[in-house]
Amino acid sequence: MKYLVMLGDGMADRKIAELGNKTPLEAANKPFMDFIAKNGFNGTAKTVPDDMVPESDTANLAILGYDPKIYSKGRSPLEAASIGIEMTPSQYAFRCNVVTLSEGDDYFGRTMLDHSSGEITTEEADKLIASLDEKLGNDVRKFYTGVSYRHCLIWDNPPGYDVNERIYDFSRPHDIIGRTIGDYLPHGPIGDEYCKLFVESVKILENHPVNVERRRAGKNVANSLWLWSPGKKPQLSLFKDKFGLNGTVISAVDLIKGIGLCAGMKSIDVEGATGNYKTNYKGKCDAAISAFEDGADFVYVHLEGPDECGHTADYKNKVKSIEDIDSKILGPVMEYLKGRGERFKVLLMPDHPTPCEIRTHSHENVPFAIYDSEKHLSQGIESYTEANAEKSGFFVPDGHNLMEKYFIEK
Repeated sequence: MKYLVMLGDGMADRKIAELGNKTPLEAANKPFMDFIAKNGFNGTAKTVPDDMVPESDTANLAILGYDPKIYSKGRSPLEAASIGIEMTPSQYAFRCNVVTLSEGDDYFGRTMLDHSSGEITTEEADKLIASLDEKLGNDVRKFYTGVSYRHCLIWDNPPGYDVNERIYDFSRPHDIIGRTIGDYLPHGPIGDEYCKLFVESVKILENHPVNVERRRAGKNVANSLWLWSPGKKPQLSLFKDKFGLNGTVISAVDLIKGIGLCAGMKSIDVEGATGNYKTNYKGKCDAAISAFEDGADFVYVHLEGPDECGHTADYKNKVKSIEDIDSKILGPVMEYLKGRGERFKVLLMPDHPTPCEIRTHSHENVPFAIYDSEKHLSQGIESYTEANAEKSGFFVPDGHNLMEKYFIEK
């Protein structure tokens, strides 16, 4: 038996007037996804508990069978693991975005224009992170380059640490696009210590040669850091010990790689995989097939494009990203699995919705469909959509049970 998870990050959405009052899933031409829904088992799942923030770390941990209430320690430690950072018990990891703020002398009065600095390249960002580390790093804190705008700060015993492992509840930059940042900056006796780094970073980045060139080219400049999602390294049980399967993850996002690595799975890097809708779809498809060829029983293919389009309210390219996932990865990998002559199962789902309407993650239940090559089912569903999954009437209230109870054959 082979198992394929096709994870469209943030793929679920709400109805959009410009799409004829359809969701991107309803508007997309996606024959392979619809085949899975028509011939598989459909339902909805709650991947993020109501009392937790709907972040990708929480949701993807749940989908992989790890209870987020136990294992979710923030996304940053997982991203640190992906980068290859070995954290000590007293260290915390922070996500460090390089963001685009509006110009102005009053830092607190600036506006968050872009949480990704125009999808800045990793090569450019590496130079910015090196400058931040030179000026703001010290014996207890160090900056590390990640991918594009997603980077990492490791801090030993940072301000605000307590016995409950809490530090400070930072605002997420992708949640405040278009808003004045003053109300969202860290503040108070603990927060002020972090806020100083935000303010100091502008002096380092504003006229950095990288940004001078980006400004000249009409691109968004990365003129500030933004720290968020601190946490300690999680202690995940090994995926193979839980399920008896050799697992592989394929993603351009450090967070997903980190989850896989912490769970003892293999992670495949794909050249040209970007973490947005302009990614190397063929490369990811080939990597999935190669993983199966190399002995993987379970392959988790993560596509970030729909999520990024949701954050920028780009509904047209959200539809396109869904169609590309369907035609360039899901279809060919399913054809490969069919050609093996071996039974296989496919789980299709998003981790959480990222509605274009609100440009951030939401708590709605997500639609899933499970296809078994030897057990074609019929629930009277013709296509893979949020509404059809809801219509099935099947609901998994604790999303971390979906993997073991409904997908992996025992």
